[in-house]
Amino acid sequence: MTETTATRPTGLTTAFDIPRPPGLTWYVQAQQPVGYEVSLTRGLLNPANPALAKAVGADGRSGVRALVVVDRVVDELYGTALRGYFTAWQTDVTWLVMPGDEETKTLDQVVEVTRAMTRMGILRRTERVVVVGGGVLMDVVGMAASLYRRGAPYVRVPTTLVGQVDAGVGVKTGVNHGTHKNRLGTYFAPEAALIDPEFLRTVPQRHIANGLAEIIKMALIKDASLFKLLEETVAHISSDSLADCGAAMSEVVSRAIAGMLDELEPNLWEGVLERSVDYGHTFSPSLELRADPPLLHGEAVAVDMAVCVALAAGRQYLTTEDAHRALALIAAAGLPLTHPVFTAELLQLGLADAVKHRDGQQRLPLTDGIGSCVFVNDVTAAELSRALEFVHAYVGAADGVDGSDR
Repeated sequence: MTETTATRPTGLTTAFDIPRPPGLTWYVQAQQPVGYEVSLTRGLLNPANPALAKAVGADGRSGVRALVVVDRVVDELYGTALRGYFTAWQTDVTWLVMPGDEETKTLDQVVEVTRAMTRMGILRRTERVVVVGGGVLMDVVGMAASLYRRGAPYVRVPTTLVGQVDAGVGVKTGVNHGTHKNRLGTYFAPEAALIDPEFLRTVPQRHIANGLAEIIKMALIKDASLFKLLEETVAHISSDSLADCGAAMSEVVSRAIAGMLDELEPNLWEGVLERSVDYGHTFSPSLELRADPPLLHGEAVAVDMAVCVALAAGRQYLTTEDAHRALALIAAAGLPLTHPVFTAELLQLGLADAVKHRDGQQRLPLTDGIGSCVFVNDVTAAELSRALEFVHAYVGAADGVDGSDR
């Protein structure tokens, strides 16, 4: 800590006076270590598996308490198993069952979680909040944990594919505000994220595709081997094949998680705004909240990625052949490549909002060959229009119609 002083004025009788400029200055610098585990496990709700019990501090002998926040649909499917597990491990649980839909991703829901923490009388450091559900609920509960007494420990149990490979493994929390996605939020790491592929067995295929968008993202900007593996296996990826977690599916999921963590770890607080994991997330926030009927997060990301593939092809970062391979993989995953709301005008609005989020520059990640990434700051409105035309032409050719009419 440093201190700068000026000459004391004469004629003053008080014991201490703030000196004239430059006055007194203290500089405070501190670092807060961050450490949490992301574990891929099987049979998480089997009492023989101690992973979840360990995460809440239970040993099966002395009683502990926890607040468990469960997605309403997940509670219908796994509530009995969850309650049986915690009973077996002598854990006194306060239960809160909440909706986990995108429209409920609000500040009111965050406050509802904090009310449950207050009713329980949760201890600030030694009792945990456990969130069991998809990415929306993890964002809501994580934000509540970050705000309650300025930080309460929490554990994530993601039950959807997008939760297991994306939302559940980082440190960001957030809720939607107005017409903006994740406009209010915090950075707050869980103590642990426990990922059990068995939860995916009850996830509808549309939501499997939703998570595949985030896996394809990692393949396009970081992992060419993952891209090739997806090309070979995408036709067979389903809720059952992921839950069975054979060698190929295990590699798909683990490579996606490892790639995400490798990108996040050196930049958890986003001090560097050029983030390859923002691929597919430049234009999609504008689309996701405007589409009617609503799009899932990964579906909006897929349409965004298709435009970015076309932008890369236009700049010759991708060959036309590789651009078509990328678009074919997105479509084969059951994801959309276009949407009526996604006009050139909306692309410009989305990019303008991204510029504000990225501190005045586009910082737009594009594929520089499959498996690599480059950032650009000079994308024009004309380029965006041509990119849309590229995607529409591809879709039209695949459908056997004139893409210009789409």
